[in-house]
Amino acid sequence: MNHPELENHPGWQWCTAEGAELHTLLMGLESTLLEKLEWLEEAENLTIALRAGREKALNRDSET
Repeated sequence: MNHPELENHPGWQWCTAEGAELHTLLMGLESTLLEKLEWLEEAENLTIALRAGREKALNRDSET
């Protein structure tokens, strides 16, 4: 890709706050309810894993 092609690539528009918001809205409009529920379940699992890891690290630090 040359320089003008990179500047006009839609991916660059998504790198701003407004572009990311618009891209998220677009993804929401294009996804099905099942896909949204799967995404929410994955996000919840990630949150639980991060919380467990944080608690484990805090417990490890308090034991030393």
